[in-house]
Amino acid sequence: MTLPWIWFILVGVLIMGYAILDGFDLGIGVLYPFLAKDEAERSVLRSAIGPVWDGNEVWLITAGGALFAAFPFAYAFAFSGFYLAIMLVLFGLILRAVSLEMRHRDEKWKRLWDATFFLGSFVPALLLGCAVGNIIRGVPMELSVTGGGGGGPDYAGTFWQLLNPYSLLVAVTGLAMFVTQGSAWAALKSEGALRERAARVRSIAQLVFVLLVVATTVATLVVVSDQVSHAMTTFWGWLALVVFVAGIAIARWAMSRGSDVGAFAASSLAVAGLIGLWGAGAWPYLIRPRDGAYGLGIQAPLLHSSHLTLTVMLLIAVVFVPIVLLYVAWVYKTFWGRIPREKAEY
Repeated sequence: MTLPWIWFILVGVLIMGYAILDGFDLGIGVLYPFLAKDEAERSVLRSAIGPVWDGNEVWLITAGGALFAAFPFAYAFAFSGFYLAIMLVLFGLILRAVSLEMRHRDEKWKRLWDATFFLGSFVPALLLGCAVGNIIRGVPMELSVTGGGGGGPDYAGTFWQLLNPYSLLVAVTGLAMFVTQGSAWAALKSEGALRERAARVRSIAQLVFVLLVVATTVATLVVVSDQVSHAMTTFWGWLALVVFVAGIAIARWAMSRGSDVGAFAASSLAVAGLIGLWGAGAWPYLIRPRDGAYGLGIQAPLLHSSHLTLTVMLLIAVVFVPIVLLYVAWVYKTFWGRIPREKAEY
């Protein structure tokens, strides 16, 4: 197992962590105007993510940092080619943060901040899936011959080319995944009528999510069939498929038993399996070319950092990642439990 291979997996694990943890934040934000029926229930939903939402976003920042350090060409390509889309995602995340922190300061602005909380969750949830769809489908590239480009591939398309039918289908699938995560977390953290509504939404959202995954798989077979066949010829691809199917099945069983903890844990397992399938199909590319000309493969010596850089970063990760995980576990343990509507204060 080479160092670029290890870092490909580590970046994937960071993306996985973000999709699972900030996924339920985004999902609750999307459901916020529809799930809560009064001010007390809205406060419960905000309190459900209040202690953890900013920490959950760190997973995305860390994934970007790891991509920059390990695969600088892929980082440069993604952040320049998807510049407008990335700025819209960041704008949405900032808008969500501001709405959560400013809402309680003035009564007359509450409706506006509620609307921006929804918008700041919906836009990133949709555009992140759209970005994944383009990475799976492949993006137009051209080889840079300028000094500034360093000889690597540059994005050869426009922003509107990113909004193609296949990528929009993946975007809607990702949105359904986040809504499923959000409703599962809302059911886990709430009580009474709000918990019952969240459980109903969770059941419906999971069914919609599964149907969209099937539709996306069929579309992927049509658009980039080689990725599906590649994923299904590797051990990791089959393992990810088993994890995904098991997560869906266990979540359904847990729902029937009324186990909110089991439903959320199994839903998170399904998210991990789905992202694992994406990684297994994408290998060895970080970003695939649309025309098959260049591409950003992780094994190319010019596209990943030096052996020394990757080694030093790996040693740092081995030391500090367990510490971070222990801290995350402690935070969730501290704020564990359901939130009574009369005690919600966020």
